[in-house]
Amino acid sequence: MRIVQLISFGLAALSLTSCFKDEAPNAECDITKAWVQLGEDEWQNMFFNISDTTKKVLYSDRNIYFTVRPEARLDSICPQFEITEGATISPANGSCQDFSNGPVKYTVTSQDKQWTREYMVNFLLLEIPTYYSFDNSGITYTDPFTNATYNRWYDQCKSGDNSSVSIEVFSNANSGFAIGNTKANVEDYPSVIAEGYHGKAVRLTTCSTGPWGKLVKRPLAAGNFFIGEFDVSQALDSTLHTTRMGRPFGRKPLKIRGLYKYKAGDVFWKYVNEEIEEHPEIKDRAAIYASFYRNHDDSGNEVVLFGEDSKTNPHIIGFAEMPSVPETDTWTQFEMTFDYNGDIDYDILRKHGYSLTVVFTSSTDGAYYEGAPGSTLYIDDVEIVCEEE
Repeated sequence: MRIVQLISFGLAALSLTSCFKDEAPNAECDITKAWVQLGEDEWQNMFFNISDTTKKVLYSDRNIYFTVRPEARLDSICPQFEITEGATISPANGSCQDFSNGPVKYTVTSQDKQWTREYMVNFLLLEIPTYYSFDNSGITYTDPFTNATYNRWYDQCKSGDNSSVSIEVFSNANSGFAIGNTKANVEDYPSVIAEGYHGKAVRLTTCSTGPWGKLVKRPLAAGNFFIGEFDVSQALDSTLHTTRMGRPFGRKPLKIRGLYKYKAGDVFWKYVNEEIEEHPEIKDRAAIYASFYRNHDDSGNEVVLFGEDSKTNPHIIGFAEMPSVPETDTWTQFEMTFDYNGDIDYDILRKHGYSLTVVFTSSTDGAYYEGAPGSTLYIDDVEIVCEEE
């Protein structure tokens, strides 16, 4: 059962489920896991890895994507779902559906019949873009269950049949900030749509989380923006595991370049013994880096980078980083080159066996609640320069 705990200052605790109703523990209507049960010969004809047959479904997911081989037959697939207790799902759990013409819509209904939630289930091979202008990708999103309103970004990705699919390539922690700040204005969130060098850009700001943040021992939220997924269900348990960094990438990246502006906040905070310590003698620092890594181990188990190992995981084969992000109030170009510690296996690359994450944050140590409120990093026109195919 998935519970997102929301705590309000002055109250002991308030628990909201993803299908919100004050006194209804049976009002949830989530898919928490999806999988396809196949024999060994069957899954190898459809998927690259055995772990690709199972998907963890995050709280924020409205689309469920299974990565399949380009030649996979999609006309009769029988996905199964783990759903919240007492809920029902339509089409029926385990029923065979035709996915060859695109996604199939599933509707989950809560046990009390008062709430529903729709999911689009997709079987395809996606190629994420190599250029991000941010001009048309940012949207203002209102969570239908908490009514918090904040920005998210969606980009057009190519699927195996050359059609276009809109997905959230770059994620951020706005949904986590919203847990204790549901009434905050859109522009007061850590990640915000802003005016760019031309068109739109992304503004990342380190923010105090206010009384609620102090209550749950998370007083600071850095503005962050990364290729991957944000798992808000971990926000109160394992903050470093909220950031699931990386998406499959079928080309060898050589460089990351783009434009930025940066200004550090005035007073640096450290969180020591559950108290905020102010250190005006410390200057906050932004971070820009990228990791390219094997997304399965030698046993076929899925590999994902998290906050604590996004630079050090042993499966990282290529790494690029800006050694420093100097302050500047004018748009300034940055460029960083990948350093590889081994050879790329091009057969694995063609099978999307490597993932890429590109990370931007307004405070380098924000995940550990260290940084200066007000530190602001703008980014625009981000390009992934790849080896020629």
